[in-house]
Amino acid sequence: MATVRQARRTDEPDPVRAAVLAELAGVDGITVHLREDRRHIQDRDLRLLMQIVRTGVNLELAVASDILEIAHELRPMQVTLVPENREEVTTEGGLDLSRDSKRAEIGGAIRSLGGSGIRTVLFVDPDEESIRCSAELGADAVELHTGEYANSWRAKPEEEQIERLGHAATLAQDLALAVHAGHGLTYENVSRVAEIQEIEELNIGHSVIARAVLVGMENAVREMSKILRRARLKT
Repeated sequence: MATVRQARRTDEPDPVRAAVLAELAGVDGITVHLREDRRHIQDRDLRLLMQIVRTGVNLELAVASDILEIAHELRPMQVTLVPENREEVTTEGGLDLSRDSKRAEIGGAIRSLGGSGIRTVLFVDPDEESIRCSAELGADAVELHTGEYANSWRAKPEEEQIERLGHAATLAQDLALAVHAGHGLTYENVSRVAEIQEIEELNIGHSVIARAVLVGMENAVREMSKILRRARLKT
């Protein structure tokens, strides 16, 4: 919603009003990504959302000192640490936890946020090394990057990616990490991911907003919720 607004550099549509409608329709939380370059969500949006949202705000951010300071000040329900590149349209992959310097930086952020009572999630690719490293760093949860599954879905070789997500989710749960998932999920492809019982949270943005353009925010949210409930009952 903020991306649409910023395309015209005006004051509508207002993502805060959209969040209210989404909550009325039954969402369990509101996710926003406060980027360093402020290309969509603005500081004003986040501050108003923290005052208005009743379910909880999941704040996505890169490990950058000025954004972390805002998180410490506002204390959202949880912070999801994500990689961030200036030229990307959206987040393109999970955090790179292979380098000692990056692990040290992320570990410091987790300890700092935990000291402020903020639950911390790491956005990672669904592989064993990333999951184990997340647990070692002290994260509360991982959000599994579902982009490869989403990209493979239409070509129908998705079984391998679903298996990969399932194994990663099981390992994360065994390591006492809560399991979330997101990226590229749509009304058409989300069911297979929602059927993975270890996954307790799905973050879905673009597809819901795209649907809302046609049917309205509340209808779009309710349609997605219905798909998710049906998928959970199936297993």
